[in-house]
Amino acid sequence: MKKKKKKRRMKIAILSRNTRLYSTKRLVEAGMKRKHDMFVIDPLRCYMNIATDNPEIHFKGKKLEGFDAIIPRIGASVTFYATAMLRQFEMTGVFTLNDSDAIIRARDKLRSLQLLSREGIGMPVTGFAHSPDDTDDLMTLVGDAPVIIKLTEGSQGEGVVLAETRQAAESVIDAFRGLDAHFLVQRFVKEARGADIRCFVVGGKVVAAMKRTARRGEFRANLHRGGSAVVAHITHKERDMALRAAEIIGLNVAGVDIIRSAQGPLVLEVNSSPGLEGIEAATKKNIAGEIIRFVEKQARKHNGD
Repeated sequence: MKKKKKKRRMKIAILSRNTRLYSTKRLVEAGMKRKHDMFVIDPLRCYMNIATDNPEIHFKGKKLEGFDAIIPRIGASVTFYATAMLRQFEMTGVFTLNDSDAIIRARDKLRSLQLLSREGIGMPVTGFAHSPDDTDDLMTLVGDAPVIIKLTEGSQGEGVVLAETRQAAESVIDAFRGLDAHFLVQRFVKEARGADIRCFVVGGKVVAAMKRTARRGEFRANLHRGGSAVVAHITHKERDMALRAAEIIGLNVAGVDIIRSAQGPLVLEVNSSPGLEGIEAATKKNIAGEIIRFVEKQARKHNGD
């Protein structure tokens, strides 16, 4: 009988600014449970040498090397610098769970929606314009109020406003333009009743799904905004839509937010660093363990083990 090959202990880094965050702690715990050496590295404390022959990354005075895999947990506010560091890891040949280009695509709501639209993924009618002279026609394109106005870069419901009248929408648009901010105007799906579905994708599979419902008086279903969550039973169409959306953006791990409309499921957003706390609590599933197992498999393949 052929002897089973013993799996090698791995050295895995999590790019995260805070070791106390639930998602970071759970990934560390899941990795250690599977006998791996886990490190949490603040990307803003890293610095690099961009050399053709020997690219290097340093952290707190020491060279970072010997990692089998990198798990990026990059917040929206540090996207530029943190993805530059992740790109440097990619240059050294380390496997990265989500690559830098995919994270940048996901963070730009306009770009990600354009990519999804090109591939035929359903989404709420969305408009984008620059000149204040075009506001009236933009509103006509999207449909009458109420509408959602959201910044093209943001997370956890930040920079998202519900304008219930046309006048309110025009006021918010004028305010955003005054800040020289880029934003989208999106048709408000009333029949969703303040609820959406978060599908958690890992390695081409939906490993869990939860239904998030906004608290009373709020339209955003984000748990950070006081929303509640329960396990969701998704349709085949919703599952396929979530998988296709993650694949189009290029993410191995993604939180795909879907809203149920009269026209069928529509994708709202694809998140490159979805939180684990809410979905693990709602579904009672070990999502962190699923991620670590996927990292093991892909890192071994990447490293030729």
